Amino acid sequence: MTTQQILAFGVIGLMMAVFIWDRFRYDLVACCALVLAVCVGIVPFDKAFSGFSDDIVIIVGSALVVSAGVARSGIVDSTIKRFFPNLNTLHAQLALLLVVVAVLSAFIKNIGALAIMIPVAFQFARKSGKSPSLYLMPMSFAALLGGLMTQIGTSPNIVVSRLREEISGTPFTMFDFTPVGATLALVGVVFLIFFHWLVPERQNETPSLEEALDVKAYFSEATVVEGSPTEGKHLSDLLHAGDGDAVATAILRGHTRLSPFPDVEMKSGDTLLLEGTPDALDRIVSNGKLKLAGKPIDGTAERSDVISIEAVITAESQLIGWSARQLSLHNRRGINLLAVSRQGHRLSERLSEVTLRAGDVLVLQGSRRNLPGFLQDFTCLPLAQREILLGTPRRAYVPIIILLAAMGITAAGFAPVSVAFFCAALAMVVFRVVPLVDVYKALDAPILIMLAALIPVSDTLRTTGGSELIAGWLGHLAAQMPHYGALALILVTAMAVTPFLNNAATVLVMAPIAASFAQTLDYKPDAFLMAVAIGAGCDFLTPIGHQCNTLVFGPGGYRFSDYPRLGLPLSALIILVSVPLLLYVWPVT
Repeated sequence: MTTQQILAFGVIGLMMAVFIWDRFRYDLVACCALVLAVCVGIVPFDKAFSGFSDDIVIIVGSALVVSAGVARSGIVDSTIKRFFPNLNTLHAQLALLLVVVAVLSAFIKNIGALAIMIPVAFQFARKSGKSPSLYLMPMSFAALLGGLMTQIGTSPNIVVSRLREEISGTPFTMFDFTPVGATLALVGVVFLIFFHWLVPERQNETPSLEEALDVKAYFSEATVVEGSPTEGKHLSDLLHAGDGDAVATAILRGHTRLSPFPDVEMKSGDTLLLEGTPDALDRIVSNGKLKLAGKPIDGTAERSDVISIEAVITAESQLIGWSARQLSLHNRRGINLLAVSRQGHRLSERLSEVTLRAGDVLVLQGSRRNLPGFLQDFTCLPLAQREILLGTPRRAYVPIIILLAAMGITAAGFAPVSVAFFCAALAMVVFRVVPLVDVYKALDAPILIMLAALIPVSDTLRTTGGSELIAGWLGHLAAQMPHYGALALILVTAMAVTPFLNNAATVLVMAPIAASFAQTLDYKPDAFLMAVAIGAGCDFLTPIGHQCNTLVFGPGGYRFSDYPRLGLPLSALIILVSVPLLLYVWPVT
């Protein structure tokens, strides 16, 4: 073993130990490992920041933006309400998510399948009162398992098929992977459904400023318009869309104020005084096709230019002591007041009659041209310039079309995943699905920094010859074993190496070794090649070996050590099932 190889193994081993120790944030650990690798000379100066241009960083960042676009569209809410209105238990929700992700991953890129379903997971989590961490890691693992089912499901399958053609003259076909892959996916999904409790309940430890400033309760006003689907239904049916995060404080019918009993039948012209979270109010207004307080401002600004933001009234603001009606905000400034939040108080009067105070948080609707001037003139502070959905025009079908187009382009081979998803993320911004100010919040910088720093560090195994050294040890050891032991060793080694070489590189290193070993002992190589593909496609032990695991790392609030808690028993199960199954489907003699 050379000095360079010893240093490479030492830096990676130390980094993994600090990750598992879990005392420092993951992006800091990754950056320190990169600096150490540069200092000891195993990462050249000109390669130190090569990870920032790597496709994996682009894919993960783009997928985060695309997923945010799907979540903002509101289509997730309507889909859940329409097709799964009574899916309330964790097991049922998890089963639906895992099956859908696994099946989709067999035919499209697994990170695309995962991006589609992440917003659904967050909706289920809120509905059941559970942490999203209970859903996201099992979903990521299901995406990896689903990719095993077909030739196009994951990169290792494509690469190993090409290598088999070079070795034997015949590649694996599209569904040669299905007997073993589908069985493993089925076994794995069942395991994940019943053993999800191995995943700890976490909260995002690096929340965005948007989450930190989240206002829990707003007071708003909305009217049932003629032709609304709410007309003729009970109040409880309308509030159901809020998932318990919003209540009606009163119903105004003409000059009469009605108590908000659940069985009150809604009529055209009824005005509801609502209190709840911004998301819940938005769902109620959107699903019920209600009209928010305020007048249309299409004549003041283009529809796509209309935004809703939150702002707090400062102690010096001229708004203090005035109501929206007295200020005549719409007529004078082209701005609507959509909601008010006052800490510790439940407001009972109509929104236009609320006397504003210092510290009140307002939801204001207007054009990008008008709002900044208004905030400056009236000494109001926007909450980190963050936009919210309430009252914002949306076209729910646009993000779905963008995502489907990106996946179709990659499936047809017209563009690589990195390019297709980058274009999809850009389209989310161009078509105003995700506001420009929210793009960088969606990107989750700590995750991307960790990835970019780890890529050159992990590559030292290859550049120093460490991977070939492992291959030599493996070949010597496997020669002393029976065929089932050698097959298991190939599978386990591929699983262990893939976090540091990426899955396609693992196949390129391990597949020739496996084929050579099989031929030396006069075995057929197919089972060994399949074992390499399965091992390279099943990284359940770290958040860094596959972009799906990395994608859920930040949103799930996971720690590095959380992955083996669920991933280690799942890996053991995959090994136990794979070896006899491979020998049955692909006999070695």
